Amino acid sequence: MEEKLIRDYVVIKAVEDGVNVIGLTRGTDTRFHHSEKLDSGEVMIAQFTEHTSAIKIRGNAKIYTAFGEIESEAKRSQPGK
Repeated sequence: MEEKLIRDYVVIKAVEDGVNVIGLTRGTDTRFHHSEKLDSGEVMIAQFTEHTSAIKIRGNAKIYTAFGEIESEAKRSQPGK
């Protein structure tokens, strides 16, 4: 398998309920084209394709890529705001 194909995939594991995974389109206008909601412990394997140029993740999740592991965090409200 070509190295490029392996790097095109990311694994997203939800750390809490309600993690949103949103695919964004490629081209002159970037738009949302797909979304999923993951509950705690659920795993999604996503791929960058000719249609998907970016993936946005909201909520607490672990993201595994060929470049390493990243943890996202849920936005926390600050007292008094």
